[in-house]
Amino acid sequence: MNRGTRSASTHVAVLGAGLMGHGIAQVFSQAGFGVSIWDPDQMALTDVPRRIAEHLEQLGETPKGEITLSSTLAECVRGCDLVVEAAPERLELKQNLIRQIDEANPDCIIASNTSVLRITEIALNARNPHRIVGTHWWNPPYLIPVVEVVRGEQTGEGAAARVTQWLLDAGKLPVDVFKDAPGFVGNRMQFALVREAAHIVDEGICSAETVDLVARHTFGRRIAAVGPLRNSDYIGLDLVEAILDYLAPSLSDARRTPALIRKLVADGRKGAKTGSGIFEWREGERKEAEERLLKHLMAMQSLTASH
Repeated sequence: MNRGTRSASTHVAVLGAGLMGHGIAQVFSQAGFGVSIWDPDQMALTDVPRRIAEHLEQLGETPKGEITLSSTLAECVRGCDLVVEAAPERLELKQNLIRQIDEANPDCIIASNTSVLRITEIALNARNPHRIVGTHWWNPPYLIPVVEVVRGEQTGEGAAARVTQWLLDAGKLPVDVFKDAPGFVGNRMQFALVREAAHIVDEGICSAETVDLVARHTFGRRIAAVGPLRNSDYIGLDLVEAILDYLAPSLSDARRTPALIRKLVADGRKGAKTGSGIFEWREGERKEAEERLLKHLMAMQSLTASH
């Protein structure tokens, strides 16, 4: 793959070649950044070029940058400007990687990619927590435009500003998250919806199939065009107030996972990966669902690009 114009001045190291890491590497590489990637799992690492080539074929794009597969973490981060830590969602693992980055490159900015973990906790034992920024990329990274940029309690404004600019240069839509709250913005809303959806089924109000059908074909069709708060303005805040005063007492305020999900997990029914969960999954159905989702996201990308 040929290097892009930006690679000579800005280099990004990605730690983790799994679900998120290889997609993040793809985004920066396609924007012309120099990119290196490392993963302790050699099979995952060597599979990165194939997976990215598959994504680019789906998008009808040709490779625009160069990605170096590094044999060690130290080699991957040496001399880079930005390290994107994209390890699984385990606090101790992420903290350990931060310590290793501290040893190998004391000057770069570190962006920890996490869905729910507080950045302040990830940076707890870092030598310089001022250079650690949270970045919540959404899956798949090359199709979802928004990246939540999160400041930990000790994150420097300069570090956050540079990460934001690099994301803009990479064609993403960075948004500022002012407070380091678990789940940040998107996942707080998303899992509040999951909690209420499961509560509706637990209460016998309707079936799981109906919950998903209603979500997809009612407010789900609107929400990409107008978010929940702008929609509240649109319909009138006095009406929203009246509805919530009546409805809120009957909504779930549970402080733990809904009973529906807890029972299924306890029974070993963990979803598509085990063949059953809230729904039954026949062989090959998960792959079909993934392909439908990708087609939908690509169509959404084309639609939003034209507006």
